Amino acid sequence: MHQVLGVVLNLHEVLLAMPAPVLDDCKDHRWKWFKGYLGALDGTHINFLVSNTYKPQFRSKKEQISTNTLVVCDRNMQFVYVLLGWEGSAGDSRVLRDAVTRVNGLKVPKGCYYWRDNGYTNSEGFLKPYRGVRYHLMEWAPGTDALQNAIELFNMRHSKAMNVIERVFVVLKMRSRILQRVFSYPIKMQIRLIMAWFMLHNFIRREMEIDPIEVEIDDDSLGVILQDDNGPAEFVEFVEPSNKWHKKA
Repeated sequence: MHQVLGVVLNLHEVLLAMPAPVLDDCKDHRWKWFKGYLGALDGTHINFLVSNTYKPQFRSKKEQISTNTLVVCDRNMQFVYVLLGWEGSAGDSRVLRDAVTRVNGLKVPKGCYYWRDNGYTNSEGFLKPYRGVRYHLMEWAPGTDALQNAIELFNMRHSKAMNVIERVFVVLKMRSRILQRVFSYPIKMQIRLIMAWFMLHNFIRREMEIDPIEVEIDDDSLGVILQDDNGPAEFVEFVEPSNKWHKKA
């Protein structure tokens, strides 16, 4: 098992996805509004087995012993980046800051961005919806304030784009019960096993023309091909609140 696990993890550069930004000529109604959009990110809590000494740190708000895992996926529901090992009590923003500042961490090219929910703040490379604003059930509501209408429309489109990360969580957890129970392995091995399963999910997505688990929750086909021939790019190096990116929304 250890040998196979090591081989899978060593293939991370092959198995983890490389996201492609939305371009001006995009026709897909879900993404065409958001030039530079790469995908979505969110935190998820995965059950973790730790000694009694560390249980207070790993206890989440829902009283489960877990690791707060940052997950980033592209529009094709493939994982781009996963950061495991943070305590369940750690805040989502703290985990994201760690991911961006790591040497081999999450790379967000300048001018591109990921969607995230209201658990984070707007900053360069990351956008969230407007707080306290309802979502349109229709594309436009005649007779209402134009600015308010635009904000609600933005939130509705954000919700559709953000849905990709929610769906991938469901597919992943339905595919394997290994993520739904407490492991009986040391912490390092737990992290390696979970990380390997995220990578194997990507392999399955690429090799299966139709994902039967996704069909169960929603028959929706997504597709994206990465093409990057422009050489080295600048990346976002820190996560701080930004008025510029707040106004960008």
